[in-house]
Amino acid sequence: MLFFLKALSFVFGHIPYRAAVFLGGALGTIAFRVLGKHREIAHKNLERALGPALSAKEKERIARGVFRHLAIMLFEFTRLPWLSRGRMEGLVKWSGLENMDRALARGRGVIILTAHFGNWELLGACLGLAGYRSEVVVRKLDNELFERFVTWVRTRSGNNMIYKKAAMRRLLKSLSANSAVTILIDQNAKRREGFFVDFFGLPACSNKGPALLALASGAPVVPVFIRRQGLGHLIEVQQEVEVADTGDREKDAAVNTARFAKVVEEMVRRHPEEWFWVHNRWKTRPVPGDAGKGRGGKPALKNGPGQD
Repeated sequence: MLFFLKALSFVFGHIPYRAAVFLGGALGTIAFRVLGKHREIAHKNLERALGPALSAKEKERIARGVFRHLAIMLFEFTRLPWLSRGRMEGLVKWSGLENMDRALARGRGVIILTAHFGNWELLGACLGLAGYRSEVVVRKLDNELFERFVTWVRTRSGNNMIYKKAAMRRLLKSLSANSAVTILIDQNAKRREGFFVDFFGLPACSNKGPALLALASGAPVVPVFIRRQGLGHLIEVQQEVEVADTGDREKDAAVNTARFAKVVEEMVRRHPEEWFWVHNRWKTRPVPGDAGKGRGGKPALKNGPGQD
């Protein structure tokens, strides 16, 4: 069966790119109509996050665009095993790559902060093909066959996968060797795993692992995002995020988690149709009587400038 999936990837991965985009867009339009549960989640998330800032028509347009984007991404995923550096350079443009090189020059590795935004799978492949091969933190899929296939695709560019459970030691070792570690930080976390931080004006439980990793390693944190640009993509390597390190480990981790969430929010606000709105980002809620507070009864942290 794994061979069959690889064969399908070969076939779909070699159709003309314009045709892949067209087919993906058509599939996304159909998916928007038939996947009622995920459509409802997207609508609820958009209403929570953007509310009166956008008209109902505009939010509907964004939701449709999300489904189209994700379906196109599915077709693009089949192309990743066959993506060479030359083909990558014809598909992707880079912005701010000097920020990555400056961070790595310090010799402590780099934590690449990103999200389920744009074609994040293509982002990982491009970073690997460009020489920034990294340890990518992932969740193991429930289906063993698809897990093997997806891992095969993701590692073709030279990256390694690390499962979230018990990942800290291996990540610290990689950073100490001046390697890159890629972490997607935008999904809902269980209450015991995170802090409630401000995300689109609402308390969202965000994983504190990346903040703890930054504090333990001293590695610079560099946000990197990919977004669509015409029939291609643009990878934006942003400036390093300032990491608070006052010596109060719990407070610093909470502050930095809030800062990281702010980086994602700003990107999503700029290009809302490219974020993963079909995920229930606000699923974990503060306990009754603790609304608006962070873990352990601490105030929920705002993520605006000047937070310390």
